[in-house]
Amino acid sequence: MVLVSFIYGYIAKEEVFGPQTLILEEGAKGDWVYVVLEGKVKVRKRTPKGMVTIDTLGEGAIVGEIPFLLKTHKLRTASVIADGVVKLGILDKERLEKEYELLSPQLKSIIKTLVLRLEETTKKASLLAVS
Repeated sequence: MVLVSFIYGYIAKEEVFGPQTLILEEGAKGDWVYVVLEGKVKVRKRTPKGMVTIDTLGEGAIVGEIPFLLKTHKLRTASVIADGVVKLGILDKERLEKEYELLSPQLKSIIKTLVLRLEETTKKASLLAVS
């Protein structure tokens, strides 16, 4: 996949997770970002009726980006669980931050708007999944 090739220069470390391992926990602190290198992960969200799976993501998918990009809060907005054995790359946070700071305020504002929309859409999707 092209995205994985492009992102390899940003990977600081690789980790392998076994099936059903909790990788990111909704509500937990953290602002590191992962890319799925091999395997699949499930994105799960808490709802009044329990946990629901919002999506299953595969190679090239980025997870954990919302707290990193919003900068205003560092709490995870969803849980990510290994769907089988999965290999993830942890992106170099310092390099990402340096490059992000080079962006114009206007582009940062567009990115923030898109991330907030993603966060809101994820909330709505989780509620629809249980209705």
